[in-house]
Amino acid sequence: MLCLNVPTDPAWATLAMASIERVLVDHAHCELKAASNAMSLIARHPDDAVIVKALTSIAKEELDHFEQVVNFLSQRGLALGSPEVDTYAAELRKSAGRLPRDSECSALVDRLLVAAVIEARSCERFKLLLDNWTLSDVELFAFYEELFACEARHYRVFCDLALRAAGGDGSKVESRLFVLAACEGQIVTNLANNGGRATVHG
Repeated sequence: MLCLNVPTDPAWATLAMASIERVLVDHAHCELKAASNAMSLIARHPDDAVIVKALTSIAKEELDHFEQVVNFLSQRGLALGSPEVDTYAAELRKSAGRLPRDSECSALVDRLLVAAVIEARSCERFKLLLDNWTLSDVELFAFYEELFACEARHYRVFCDLALRAAGGDGSKVESRLFVLAACEGQIVTNLANNGGRATVHG
């Protein structure tokens, strides 16, 4: 799906369905971090009107999703609490930082592509949830249907922004995305081999 080259272990969906409360708590934190990441990029590139406009829109959507997930938590009597350590995102960013860069593949290009890969994995996980849904909560199901499409759109926005930041060099961006996807696939494999967790990217 999208840029991913390693599919999620189907066992993840079974674990997630059995621990949907934990997934929801983690999901809320993921939305908050996604909004913060978008705002951080805006703060670093305030003179780039294209980035400011595109990422302001994404930040608003992520905050709206955060609010919706918090509402689902409240309905279940659950508190947001403190976030768990996000090994997936941390390792992906470390992997990107270790890659050699040139003038076209700047730190900005990498940040945008890392965000794109994370959106792609979220999209894949939400589709997996929908395909293995066992709950009676139709409202929550509809929410994840909406997010499945939204994550795919966000993926495309980040890729388009990365292409622009790379001066329009599509082959360079595609090659970089391929390398990052390979790194991401290894991270996902390692997490699954270590037992996996009932989290969005666990």
